[in-house]
Amino acid sequence: MDKVCHKQFSVKTFSVFEDSAISLDKWLIAVWLVVNCKNGISSYELARDLKITQKSAWFVLHRIRLALRTNDWGKGKMGSRGGPVEVDEAFVGGSPKNWHLSKRAKRVRFTPSEEKIEDHKTAVVGLLDRDTRQVRAKVIPNIKREVLQDAILRNVVGTVKVYTDGMKAYSNLPELQFVHETVDHLNEYVRGEVHTNGIENFWSLLKRGLKGTYVAVEPFHLERYVDEQAFRFNNRATKENPMTDADRFILALSQIAGKRLTYQELTGKVGETAL
Repeated sequence: MDKVCHKQFSVKTFSVFEDSAISLDKWLIAVWLVVNCKNGISSYELARDLKITQKSAWFVLHRIRLALRTNDWGKGKMGSRGGPVEVDEAFVGGSPKNWHLSKRAKRVRFTPSEEKIEDHKTAVVGLLDRDTRQVRAKVIPNIKREVLQDAILRNVVGTVKVYTDGMKAYSNLPELQFVHETVDHLNEYVRGEVHTNGIENFWSLLKRGLKGTYVAVEPFHLERYVDEQAFRFNNRATKENPMTDADRFILALSQIAGKRLTYQELTGKVGETAL
């Protein structure tokens, strides 16, 4: 057979491992740790385990998170089995008490009633299909009515039950053909089968990993951390789906092909020229 390619080719080519000087055995260990550590693994811990630098470990983790992304947002509808879908929003970010003094000084210009939580935190919307126990989550620019309802219209089958909290942004969902029921968290958290405890469980797992493992996450990178937690949540072991750690590892490896993340893309420096 003629050699017409004339380019180096390895098992890493056309995958998230491409052009990496890190050996494949270390990559596989990293994938195993990411998909099976319930609260994630920090770049410092991974660097110690693999005997690589923290900077390299940070890059490795982000490339693995890209592989874990399923790209299911807006593809296929949740609630297709007829079961209800829980929808909720969350804010992710550091507490003002931990801000730098210069940043806290700017905050005193506002009274608590004038300050908005979205001014210093990042909004994320999440949807949970009660029947399939699958979650979808995405970073959003704000929690305005059109943003939240667009997420529902793109991901939920019309006419199914949608359960939310009492936020006014969801108030006209019945006009969009959804059967909408709410639970007012000022008075109650559960009313029969009407609650958002399932999606709030996902939020607690996400925030536990961000606060306890990763500590500080920039909004620019938050989407990848959300994808990582969604992968573990959607592929956890249940009675209906007794997935093992090995099954989760194999599934992650099946998603590495055709995905590429360069360091320039990761740091937002694409197109910059070196001085």
